[in-house]
Amino acid sequence: MRVVVTGGAGFIGSAVCRHFIAELGHDVVVVDKLTYAGNLTSLAPIASHQNYAFEKLDICDAEGIKSIFKRYEPDAVVHLAAESHVDRSISGSAAFLQTNVVGTFTLLEATREYLVNNPRQQHFRFVHVSTDEVYGSLGEEGLFAETSRYDPSSPYSATKAASDHLAKAWHRTYGVPVIITNCSNNYGPYQFPEKLIPLTVINAMERQSLPVYGNGSNVRDWLYVDDHARALGLVLQRGLPGETYNIGGRNEQRNIDVVHAICACLDELRSENARHDRLITYVADRPGHDQRYAIDAGKIETELGWRAQETFESGIKRTVQWYLERSDWWLPLRQKVYRGERLGLGNA
Repeated sequence: MRVVVTGGAGFIGSAVCRHFIAELGHDVVVVDKLTYAGNLTSLAPIASHQNYAFEKLDICDAEGIKSIFKRYEPDAVVHLAAESHVDRSISGSAAFLQTNVVGTFTLLEATREYLVNNPRQQHFRFVHVSTDEVYGSLGEEGLFAETSRYDPSSPYSATKAASDHLAKAWHRTYGVPVIITNCSNNYGPYQFPEKLIPLTVINAMERQSLPVYGNGSNVRDWLYVDDHARALGLVLQRGLPGETYNIGGRNEQRNIDVVHAICACLDELRSENARHDRLITYVADRPGHDQRYAIDAGKIETELGWRAQETFESGIKRTVQWYLERSDWWLPLRQKVYRGERLGLGNA
């Protein structure tokens, strides 16, 4: 297939592109605006491949998006481009509205027009990649299912919920063959160092404080990014238009336990006597911080035959090892873009 991957230079997007080209043999056209979180070095392993093309473009640029469809005549779109960091959405929500809502609308409209003009594209798919955060917060028990009620808490999750509703509406009203996925928290190599896991790893390596929101009791289901990429490959191949698939790792962890696991890995992998968990500091909680997310991945496991391969223990060790070995990737970002603070307290 020839697949347009929006946000393909980002964390999840680059993993998807690497998987699609190296493992599935798809032609991939990366469309990315290259904001602070977009990094072409994440695509270096496939950049010289004949199946790879890159277009620097804002997904809100309607004419630019239409030209992508006209020039490449894709068989599918996998839509990952988004402003995605909850902390940033608290103090800068306008960018989230523009990219996540207006950008998704622009892509859906361009797809609709493309399919009207190319009626032979009967097997076209538009995979809209979203988040479990649209469902809000769980109590101590229960799981998010595809039928769970939407109840977003942050500007980020509200804009992703809006984009989900647009995607569903364009399927029901115009027949655009949309498939929606809602995933749990991703982690792994090439993640921009503002998110909890890479932030903790790098701060610990540099002997800086390890800030934990509140008392660290917030629970997330952790999904290794390569497992997510495999899931999206299956959804693209075998998923049904109009359906939603929740993708989770079945790896629930409290935030404080995640930080302790990272410290234990670093204690094991680095030849230092000082324990890294002594760097942990507790900071004021972020506004609107949901207590618990957990995904019921039974539908995608049963219907498409996907299951996460990485446990949290194996995935976190692989991730920490990667950051230890790849300062060439993260150090320029650390020096030029992001200095290692938590960003969710600006409007607290």
